[in-house]
Amino acid sequence: MSSQSNILSLIDEYVPERLKVSCDRWLRYDQNEETRSEILTIIGRKDWKELGNRLEGRIPFGTAGLRGRMEAGFTRMNSLVILQTSQGLAQYIMEKFPQNLSVVVGHDHRYHSKEFADITVATFLNAGFKVFYLNTENEFVHTPLVPYSVDKLRSACGVMITASHNPKDDNGYKVYYSNGCQIIPPHDKNIALTIEKNLTPWSKDWNWKDLFSTEERNGNLEFNGNKMFLAYVQDITRYVFTNGSPMLKTGKPWFVYTPMHGVGHKIFGQIAKQVLGLSENVDYFSVPEQIKPDPSFPTVSFPNPEEKGALDMAIQLAEREGLTLIIANDPDADRFSAAVKDKRSHEWRQLSGNEIGSLFAIFKLQEHKEKAASRKPLAMLNSTVSSQMLKKMAQVEGFHYEETLTGFKWIGNRALQLEQQGYDVCFGYEEAIGYMFPCMEHDKDGIIASVVFLHMYSKWLELEGLGPLDVLDLCFEKYGVFSEYNGYYTVEEPALIESVFSYIRDEYCPKARPYPEKLGREFFLTSFRDLTLGYQSDTIDFKPTLPVDASSQMITATLKPERTVGHEEIRFTIRGSGTEPKLKVYIESHAANKEAAANLAHLTWNVLRREWFRPEITGLKTSF
Repeated sequence: MSSQSNILSLIDEYVPERLKVSCDRWLRYDQNEETRSEILTIIGRKDWKELGNRLEGRIPFGTAGLRGRMEAGFTRMNSLVILQTSQGLAQYIMEKFPQNLSVVVGHDHRYHSKEFADITVATFLNAGFKVFYLNTENEFVHTPLVPYSVDKLRSACGVMITASHNPKDDNGYKVYYSNGCQIIPPHDKNIALTIEKNLTPWSKDWNWKDLFSTEERNGNLEFNGNKMFLAYVQDITRYVFTNGSPMLKTGKPWFVYTPMHGVGHKIFGQIAKQVLGLSENVDYFSVPEQIKPDPSFPTVSFPNPEEKGALDMAIQLAEREGLTLIIANDPDADRFSAAVKDKRSHEWRQLSGNEIGSLFAIFKLQEHKEKAASRKPLAMLNSTVSSQMLKKMAQVEGFHYEETLTGFKWIGNRALQLEQQGYDVCFGYEEAIGYMFPCMEHDKDGIIASVVFLHMYSKWLELEGLGPLDVLDLCFEKYGVFSEYNGYYTVEEPALIESVFSYIRDEYCPKARPYPEKLGREFFLTSFRDLTLGYQSDTIDFKPTLPVDASSQMITATLKPERTVGHEEIRFTIRGSGTEPKLKVYIESHAANKEAAANLAHLTWNVLRREWFRPEITGLKTSF
């Protein structure tokens, strides 16, 4: 009896009826021996629950593309799922852009990233596309180079294989549309439907070497990462850095950089030298243990610069060398963070995403005012979970401001629309350390953010003698103090998030009102927006100004303290995460001084916990 017959016999005899079809389909479609063996091992130990978890359903394709754990099965990230997804995406793009069959593909250093990228490239080649492959052997690219290249090459779409700052066992498939932005509805749902129609592999031969050689000779496959990187550096020099502006030259290193075991070290080093004239070990130190791209992320528990302890090694190096500035990228270098040593307390302080965003906004506003020849009206934007300081700044300074839904897919697409309306959209950001400078691309970019931050830091220090904390204090004097208290609750079952929101709407809220009048005994609710149900209390028709999504959970409200001593206000948003088992909470208070603002934000967290989240009843868990 053949091996295939043995497998079929095993399925017929042991596998539960409800799993037989999906099990047979997996073993017929998958040509990867590692993941085939993984499924066969699960069958062999008769673990039907685990087999169902792997094969029943499908990893969801959404506006973030795919992201999940790398394992065998239709609900995980693996070669077969990548192939099926690429077939569906290729078919969708063929229908939308029949005269422009071209795609940009790149990958980072994670486990299986090259394998997944090769499969993506091969699938598009088999579909008749011209493929611009940004990677060469043993070379990695940072995520922003994909949307940048989509714009430059006028491609129909782009794919980046990365899981950004997720844990080491995860990977992702990030899709950009022809406008260089991440996809938004209805493209996500339509692509998902097209994937479902293209699950049968177009080819049984998964040896891509001959295909790549043939298509490269025919001109359909171009390895053009070096070419696009050179263009990227030239554009940073032209648009981001102004020649002649001061750049600190102390004769010794003055900051520390860490790429967090990601792809950023080589990329940052090249750009710092060519654009800013800064050399490693002359002007800055890199954390030696974190320089090499390492998919196991050995020195951090979670490869995200925002996470507690992630910058410990950078701080230790800065302390040894007597330096007061640290900058960091996440592993795929699309996010940026910074920490400074407070000259008053002599303690290290990592700047929040909102603080960095406010600093960038002030800097770009100054640049706009200096460009007297520019007569385009200025516009900046951030997501609805980010600080309202940008809105207050716009009110005082007279520029156009808008908020968007969370995610750079919304920020980038809205920036494009505003540019088409004649605005100079110089900046957009989200509190999760993502910063967009549309002169380069309409997505977050941690490398450009690093360059702009160093340029800004140098200019303020050299010309005005001000550090980042000094500038923030000046912002507070002019616009009022904003204090945030952000966190999240983890959930074991996704249904728990829905039950929490149902309690808020159906039980906590009086039946005669569309939203609660009070939050505990401490606060009055002054506005309420529910983007799940489509309600907003402060619009004429009670319809939200942002897109409604019945499939997600999101509520935003503003509060006034019952006992107020001035113009104090709190704004918070609660939402279910689209990529993690979390209920996220974003709180920001606005008050006359730092102490009052911080106390109000902390109090709001505690009252929300007591009144709405009730962890002792719901089972929600948090480290706060």
